[in-house]
Amino acid sequence: MTNQKVDTYLAEGCGRCSYWRTPKCKVHSWAEPLEKLRIILLDTELAEDLKWKQPCYTLNGNNVLIMSAFKEFCSLNFFKGALLKDAHNLLVAPGENSQAMRQLRFTDAQQVAEQEAVIREYIKQAIEIEKQGLKVEFKEKKELELPEELEQRLAEDAKLKVAFEALTPGRQRGYVLFFSQPKQSQTRHTRIEKCTPQILQGKGLHDR
Repeated sequence: MTNQKVDTYLAEGCGRCSYWRTPKCKVHSWAEPLEKLRIILLDTELAEDLKWKQPCYTLNGNNVLIMSAFKEFCSLNFFKGALLKDAHNLLVAPGENSQAMRQLRFTDAQQVAEQEAVIREYIKQAIEIEKQGLKVEFKEKKELELPEELEQRLAEDAKLKVAFEALTPGRQRGYVLFFSQPKQSQTRHTRIEKCTPQILQGKGLHDR
């Protein structure tokens, strides 16, 4: 069954940046493949919803996959994609530290049409994985080494410390890498101060 929120997403965009409701929104760049992917998804037992301002497909309330629009492609993102059997070698990890999520990427509607059988196969796998209650076994990540300037800033500002520690591990890591890059301490200080408002809002380095 279609969800009106997803209708609005496809018509107006995701609302995650200033291009919302404009032709520049990335959702409009991939309108045709997204529509075709939605048709395939609606032909499954998954329920359609909108989460994180993107179409999300669930089974008994559990997230199975989410549909996204990026600058270079649109994609189906499987929350437990690492457990899928990738017989066609099409799945892509969205980042070098991604342990669970895997993507199927598309650049036009024709590609979706040509790969429809494979797409359905991967979705069916994902549904079975969810039905069986399988979980991804996450490897232990090394503890983040904070730059001295950040440690000092967090020690001085309790509110900032709480906000930083509340961020997801990925967002924390993004900031730490960004703050650690400059060789000069003053530049590291400057970067931390510039990002402080964003951290206090619970946003990652590239969130808008």
